[in-house]
Amino acid sequence: MTNFEERLTGGHPNSLGNTVEVVEEVLVENKLFNELFNCYFSNDEIVRLRTSNAMKRVCKVNKPLLIPYIDRFLSEISKIDQASTQWTLSQLFEMLEKDMSNGQIKKAKEIMKNNLANHNDWIVLNQTMNTLTKWSKKDENLKLWIIPQLERLTSDTRKSVSGRAHKMLKALGL
Repeated sequence: MTNFEERLTGGHPNSLGNTVEVVEEVLVENKLFNELFNCYFSNDEIVRLRTSNAMKRVCKVNKPLLIPYIDRFLSEISKIDQASTQWTLSQLFEMLEKDMSNGQIKKAKEIMKNNLANHNDWIVLNQTMNTLTKWSKKDENLKLWIIPQLERLTSDTRKSVSGRAHKMLKALGL
């Protein structure tokens, strides 16, 4: 047993710890992906944060490993009340869009719309604005929904959030 959960714990919360080494092992031995995925269910917030980071790294190199898990990202991981999980989902949804069914994309939009409307974490807001704005370029209903959200966020006191909202409105031609 590789015991990824134990190896992803400890140290400073903002450090990667052993994340890169775990990702390298999964990329060499793909059958270990499920063990990494199950680290999302750890009671340790740091393990979940590093698992999210690992998912992005794996997806960039070997996206097919994540495709069979799309439904679980939508139904299980989206329910984890942790900012790093939510901002990672926005990034993963963008990377996996071409591999998702219409129903999966619809569910991903619901999750991200809820996060954009209700979350307060600046990274969640920025990553979610990014993905939803890109997707709204080919979805008129989403575009109509996101414009007032972006307008609201232009007044956010955090420069990164308000600046991103302005940038996204400009990307939509507004």
